[in-house]
Amino acid sequence: MSTNVSAAAWLSRQDRSLFHFAARRHWPGAERVLPGLSRGANHGVLWLGAAAGIAAFGGSTRARRAAVRGIASLAVASAVTNTVAKGAVRRSRPILDAVPVMRQLKRQPGTTSFPSGHAASAAAFATGVALESRGWGAVVAPVAVSVAASRIYTGVHYPSDVLIGAALGVGAAFAVRGLVPTRDQLPAPGRPHTEAPKLPAGQDLVVVVNRASGSATAKAALVRDALPAAEIVECAPEDVTAALEKAAKRGRALGICGGDGTVNRAAVVAAREGKPLAVFPGGTLNHFAYDIGIEDVHDTCRALASGDAVKVDLGRFSPGPDGSGHGYFLNTFSLGVYPEMVRVREHWSPRIGGWPAGVLAAVKTLVDERPLEAELRGKRVALWMLFAGNCMYQRMGPTPGRRFDLADGLLDVRVVRGGRLPGLRLLAAALAGPLSRSPVHAAERLRRVRIAGLAPGTSLAYDGEVADAPSELTIDKDIEALTVYRPLPL
Repeated sequence: MSTNVSAAAWLSRQDRSLFHFAARRHWPGAERVLPGLSRGANHGVLWLGAAAGIAAFGGSTRARRAAVRGIASLAVASAVTNTVAKGAVRRSRPILDAVPVMRQLKRQPGTTSFPSGHAASAAAFATGVALESRGWGAVVAPVAVSVAASRIYTGVHYPSDVLIGAALGVGAAFAVRGLVPTRDQLPAPGRPHTEAPKLPAGQDLVVVVNRASGSATAKAALVRDALPAAEIVECAPEDVTAALEKAAKRGRALGICGGDGTVNRAAVVAAREGKPLAVFPGGTLNHFAYDIGIEDVHDTCRALASGDAVKVDLGRFSPGPDGSGHGYFLNTFSLGVYPEMVRVREHWSPRIGGWPAGVLAAVKTLVDERPLEAELRGKRVALWMLFAGNCMYQRMGPTPGRRFDLADGLLDVRVVRGGRLPGLRLLAAALAGPLSRSPVHAAERLRRVRIAGLAPGTSLAYDGEVADAPSELTIDKDIEALTVYRPLPL
């Protein structure tokens, strides 16, 4: 016992000695920076602003994921530090006699000293961002270190408070990653691997760019720099299909730069013409590109140089949008509330932006929409939504969000039944496992679905596109119908 007490007393003396050393030392330029950073980090305001900036100006889904992961990590660290750790230890704040008045905060914190909540939040946010994006992590890390140091500089924490707080923050970020894995922890679809023509520098590649898609114009400039031998065709949305058909006949491979709806059109043309498809993510969400393992332009360029590719299933519904033949989907097909959400989102996106429009669409649809009537397996049912995914969606944490195999021959079919509280029903469906059963939600692995008895005016949605639904339709798969360039993991 005496040994433990002696060790604790020695550590306490060293802690106080370091604190007084820092208080007496002159830190050039710190007086103008560190107190302001310390105040700015109160209540996580600095990190909320940083997350908003990363999401808005990062220019990629990876950046948005990094911002969300940073805030989630901060929230966990703050909860653990402020509600558990501080109450358990109850260490008094340092005496400020040795700290110059110019350094001291105008308003001293009233909570206990150990551990530092500011250091925990800073470390959690920076680590969470870095786990998803090393580049943005490198940008945020110096700010996080400065915030942690500011707590010693201004005299509100001992060094050990900051070190333990930072360790808790790092642990919180890794705990969040344990619940919701980062993209690089998950296996990218790699089955069945196939070979495609090697096109170094983009030789014999024709890339069609939808100018109206998300970041497509900016990404097209990157494609030009990375693939100087490729032919780049930029066009308006209404001209994309015609441009794709011409491009498929000129090149050995077809390239596409745009969002999921644009990629859908390119996939149909490429499959029909028997040409491999090179996808350059240029939309807002880029679901298919990310599921296939394409994060940015350079991933596709690596695959083109090496000739590495995979086979991919196409989801299919009959009759198609024009009332004949087939319609195809790379990601999802749906009936019910989702098509209406897409309509509202597309109406408001040009006015208020994509993400605010998505939130508005979700709220408006859940408030206004009534369940549709349909016949499934010979039974008449009321439902809020029927979802059919092209291949099985797996969990990323609490929600289904990633496909590990894009050639499994299966449809991920989920049905949310009609009734009261549609918002809660849809939330329950989102949180349910791939094969869950509940009174409001059912999910199955199927190869074919037949739907009948749809009323005139019913809408369907596929890969973000909306069309009128026929009274009867069949959903199935075209197995391994498409070849897509995808680089082997580094």
